[in-house]
Amino acid sequence: MSFSSQLRQEANYIYEAIFNHPFIKGIAEGNVPKEALIHYVSQDYEYLTAFVRIYGAALTKCRTRTEMEAFNAGISTVLHSEVHPHNNFCEVAGVRYEDLHTETLSPTASHYINHMTSVAHTGSLAEIIAVLLPCPWTYVEIGQRITEQVNPSPSHPFYEWIQFYNNEEMNGTTQWFCNKLDELAEQATEEERNRMKDHFIKSCELEYLFWEMAYTQEKWPLSQLLLSK
Repeated sequence: MSFSSQLRQEANYIYEAIFNHPFIKGIAEGNVPKEALIHYVSQDYEYLTAFVRIYGAALTKCRTRTEMEAFNAGISTVLHSEVHPHNNFCEVAGVRYEDLHTETLSPTASHYINHMTSVAHTGSLAEIIAVLLPCPWTYVEIGQRITEQVNPSPSHPFYEWIQFYNNEEMNGTTQWFCNKLDELAEQATEEERNRMKDHFIKSCELEYLFWEMAYTQEKWPLSQLLLSK
């Protein structure tokens, strides 16, 4: 079994928890609370901005132009293409995408960004891929799972979001990173592979917590108490 397949198997309980989260079930059913959609987009905008910076850090550790091109393409996708699923959520929520870029990072989003940034600064290329991979991988599987369950038509409120993550390009990109992780894992020490696994599992957990954060509109609790007075 490949290293990436082992990671996916060990993280299966987290993937299943994500698939069964009320936010994800709501996407499948076409019914997610407006406030959850807004909170998700405002937080994911900042998260993806950090994601681009992590890709940039990975570029400095690439050994070949093929590796560089993969991360460069990833930067382009985040900056230009992932606006589309965000816009889909905004349309359903009845808000303008441009108005949602001023929110303070929630505790979970802040934790996730710090987790990735720490690995980007201290880890190898293999470790960076491990910490980044759960984001695209879980989304691709969410898109596939929802498509299998409901086979959405263009009239589905979240049709564009589902189609964006259930397409050959996204799946191919994710598979490339899995293959690259497998290649690097073969060259890594046991200690480095253990770090890769730890980064991957933590990112999977944080993917679940990110959906929970959005669904509950998580804020910094004491700051909220102060504002409510």
